[in-house]
Amino acid sequence: MFTVQRIYAFHTLPERACAVWVDRLYPRGIAKENMRHVIRLNDLTPSSALRRWYHEAPQARYGEFSVRYLAELQEPAAQQALSELRRLAEQYAEVRLLTAVKSPKQSHVAVLLHYLGEPFIEADNSV
Repeated sequence: MFTVQRIYAFHTLPERACAVWVDRLYPRGIAKENMRHVIRLNDLTPSSALRRWYHEAPQARYGEFSVRYLAELQEPAAQQALSELRRLAEQYAEVRLLTAVKSPKQSHVAVLLHYLGEPFIEADNSV
């Protein structure tokens, strides 16, 4: 099962869970100690050019962003990262996708979950 959580609400994980950072940039204000056990899969993230283009007008560009990001997910490096993400999903009861974006439901995270055929489930912040 995949769950989504903003990094700023992330403190601990339940047993049989792992955390995967799915943003390209390191999160502002987060100590490296907090990211010590977080797996980074940078090849799952949108390219820097696509990310910058989208952030110029996110409301107007989300549809086109989704199409372009899905195309990037077809690239060999992204496919290898997707294989690793699927392997983690088989190994752990929960894979928590961590992000710094303010609106995860309108971001690459939602597109990624759609690509995987998985529902968008927000992690319980009290855990």
